[in-house]
Amino acid sequence: MGKGDKKSKKGKIKKGSYGNSRPHKPGKAEQLHTAQKEAAATAE
Repeated sequence: MGKGDKKSKKGKIKKGSYGNSRPHKPGKAEQLHTAQKEAAATAE
């Protein structure tokens, strides 16, 4: 699984396509994680 693999994230980045391994928008879990990081940075 590398840049030549069309099904992997790295392969999709190289090819410029999207799919399950590289969605257009970040998932809910990523958004929540980012929000928690920002809240922690603001609290300090």
